[in-house]
Amino acid sequence: MAAQNFSNSLFNDKLWLLGIGAGLIAIHLTIADRVGPGELLSASLLYWSAVAYLIWQRRERLELESGWFSTLLGLSLVSLILIKSQALGNADFFLRLLPFLAALALALIASGIRGLKQYWQELLILSFLIPHSGLLSQIADISVSTARSTTVLLWYLGFDVYRQGVYVILPSGSVEVNPGCAGYSLMMQLLGTSVIFLVMFPTGWLQKIFLPIAAVMFGFLVNTVRVSIMAVLAASGNQTAFEYWHVGDGSLIFSAISITLLGLFCFLTLQPEYEK
Repeated sequence: MAAQNFSNSLFNDKLWLLGIGAGLIAIHLTIADRVGPGELLSASLLYWSAVAYLIWQRRERLELESGWFSTLLGLSLVSLILIKSQALGNADFFLRLLPFLAALALALIASGIRGLKQYWQELLILSFLIPHSGLLSQIADISVSTARSTTVLLWYLGFDVYRQGVYVILPSGSVEVNPGCAGYSLMMQLLGTSVIFLVMFPTGWLQKIFLPIAAVMFGFLVNTVRVSIMAVLAASGNQTAFEYWHVGDGSLIFSAISITLLGLFCFLTLQPEYEK
């Protein structure tokens, strides 16, 4: 009897899917932790957690029926992920694409092409990890807007500051607002987080419109404060502090602040829905 139970567990489709999924998630998080930017790891943890929660909530209602073609296609994507993961740079676009491909592969193996519609929420959430600053700046470059808002904020705070293009200039130094500092990553992280809220909680159509807009605005405004601090530090010549807020743990602090602000906004926005 024990041997039969072991055999049934060994060939249990759900256990295989769980094992493959857990392995792919572990691979992505490990690589993101080693070579990826800090905000990518934190966003990945949040998005993967949301995806796992959504799948777990619907585990009894999912239609797990796939064909040979869909299974082979999904396994091919898994093989591609495993091969490509052997050599990824910190700026490799595939690192951002990996979660979406992994989820797509698992969906194909589990439910086939016809069953992909069951996983549209999970695929949508993970798709927000794909865009990066370089790609988004080609679509809409907001570097000048960030520099302008930074200049206005510093001027209101009493600093002698002016702007020249993407340069924020103080009497003793200046800082350039390039696409990497324009706030794309923070805005996309908050936009993806807002989508998670909309998927998980009951909302009206007005909330579905304004919550993503508010998320982008929070990201832009918080990043403006961050760039303002870096401009002051650059002008003061404190390179250590500048690097801390630019690429160190200081940048993650602003990510946590923006997520907290968005969380409070979502709580105030969603509260009326629970009072009905």
